[in-house]
Amino acid sequence: MFSTETKVRVRYAETDQMGVVYHANYFLYFETARAESIRELGFTYADMEKSGIIMPVVDVHCKYMRPARYDDLLTIITTLKELPQHHKIEFHHEVFNESSELLAVGKITLYFMERKTMKKAMMPGLLIEKIKPYFE
Repeated sequence: MFSTETKVRVRYAETDQMGVVYHANYFLYFETARAESIRELGFTYADMEKSGIIMPVVDVHCKYMRPARYDDLLTIITTLKELPQHHKIEFHHEVFNESSELLAVGKITLYFMERKTMKKAMMPGLLIEKIKPYFE
């Protein structure tokens, strides 16, 4: 299993009229955490795109338990529970506040696709090499 932790501070513009983080902003937090997870492996989305592979989101889920508010420092735990097979990868996210209360959980599925043809592709070899040791 591969897991990382990313910190995000809630900005005022991310809250709604009720003073809590607008629900769709959690998906931006998840995206930030995914990108940082890949970066921690020594690989980036930019590296992947240079190799001709893109990663569109094909499925998203989020369950909200407690609100996050302006200026909260959130911790997003991002986990790959299994080594990606074939053309898809699933990231699991948990969002905690500074009191370690679980605020939300999410799962995002992305496909590896060839940029030019938009056909499903395998995960880039360099990324497989970096992730595989976490599953042995």
